[in-house]
Amino acid sequence: MLSVVVAPWGPSSHPRLRGGEPVFVRGPDALHDAASTMKVAVLAALYRSGTDLDAEVPVVNRFVSAVGGEYGNDRAWDSDPQPWALLGGVAPLRVLAERMITHSSNLATNLCLAQVGHGAVAEVWRRAGATHSATPRGIEDYPARDRGVHNRVSALDLVRLLRSLAGEPELLALLERNVFRVDLAAGLPPGTRIAFKNGWIPGARHSVGLVYPGDCPPYLIAVCYTGPLASGEDEADPAARLLARISAAVWARRAELHGPGPGG
Repeated sequence: MLSVVVAPWGPSSHPRLRGGEPVFVRGPDALHDAASTMKVAVLAALYRSGTDLDAEVPVVNRFVSAVGGEYGNDRAWDSDPQPWALLGGVAPLRVLAERMITHSSNLATNLCLAQVGHGAVAEVWRRAGATHSATPRGIEDYPARDRGVHNRVSALDLVRLLRSLAGEPELLALLERNVFRVDLAAGLPPGTRIAFKNGWIPGARHSVGLVYPGDCPPYLIAVCYTGPLASGEDEADPAARLLARISAAVWARRAELHGPGPGG
């Protein structure tokens, strides 16, 4: 299952396109396992909560399940060793939020989520205008998953989520520092600015980004893939190459995304 949504970041110059609406969609509302793309919603919830981001919180690996009881993260499945090195100590929320995005730390994500709660994350999705996506449980909350509680996203809702950060440049700047320069980023010319978050698990590979070309206005792109190509590897994933090819194809037509200019 492949979903793609492409949209201009700002108003379109084309008379038939209303400001910011998608110019290309394929399966825009199809639901996929969220993987790590849900971390963008957790980030927004944390920053909007008014919590002191410089406050230090205990670094633990026990979390309350969405269905009661507790669960923990598996160090072997985490792409970021740094928060694990702090286990048993404390860390500033700002540092945890950064590692959640730049290195896709699962442990840091659950620590941030524990601070704001699922209700605040649901409000982020609501404010973004999402119609299908939800984040009712933490990462690796397998007791909840086994009882049918799933984190789901659609490509269209991911575009809406990123667009909702338009007035929060600090969050977009953080997304630009994502170290996993694969999938969408790999389909762009070297050095192209992109604020993005990707996610991968066995069977699914997704990415949503705001691309800043130097020769035309920025645009949004979300690609969600669920299927056998997704190996679950962070970088050496065949599905990541598929997303890169889609990104490159959109880049090649970037000048058309806002419609023709005067006289076009």
